[in-house]
Amino acid sequence: MNGPMFTGIVTDIGEVVGVEKRGDIRFVIATSYAPESIAVGASIACSGCCLTAIEMSKSKVGRGTFTVEASAETLSKTTLKNWKAGTRINLERALKMGDELGGHIVSGHVDGLGEIISITPEDDSKRFRFKAPDDIARFIAQKGSVTLDGTSFTVNEVESNQFGVNIIPHTQAVTTWGHAREGDAVNIEIDMLARYVARLAEFGKS
Repeated sequence: MNGPMFTGIVTDIGEVVGVEKRGDIRFVIATSYAPESIAVGASIACSGCCLTAIEMSKSKVGRGTFTVEASAETLSKTTLKNWKAGTRINLERALKMGDELGGHIVSGHVDGLGEIISITPEDDSKRFRFKAPDDIARFIAQKGSVTLDGTSFTVNEVESNQFGVNIIPHTQAVTTWGHAREGDAVNIEIDMLARYVARLAEFGKS
């Protein structure tokens, strides 16, 4: 696979602390990652969107920051167009050789925008139901994997262009999902294995 890889296991909740217009949009993101551990050009998945760190700085309040740029194309196809100072985002650094693959293989390329249509408590967990665009809903399968705002989930059920996932208390606590609300837009990346299987099926019909 070309390019960086991720697993959909969130390792920090970042916060947008600055938005700058310089041709493309620059976002300054506060993080608990040590700035000196981030190289210029490093790839970081920001709520599921693979972005390149172009600047780093230390903070006086214990958190560092890194800066990324987003093109008009990226803004048009992701939730980044809604980011502003105070927006909380899920962060994951790119895999290194030997790292544990805790979720599933994720590229950080958002396929489309979904919407949270309901959140229902189930004991200590919450059942989230999403609506996906028709062109990517066909790749989402029961018991398959899907990446939502950079988080790897197993799909519980599928009905037409809607699907549900169960989010346990731990995941709610260490990601932005604990503050998600009905009507929120989410970045969706479909499982690349599902994409390849669908592509092979198309060849089989030809």
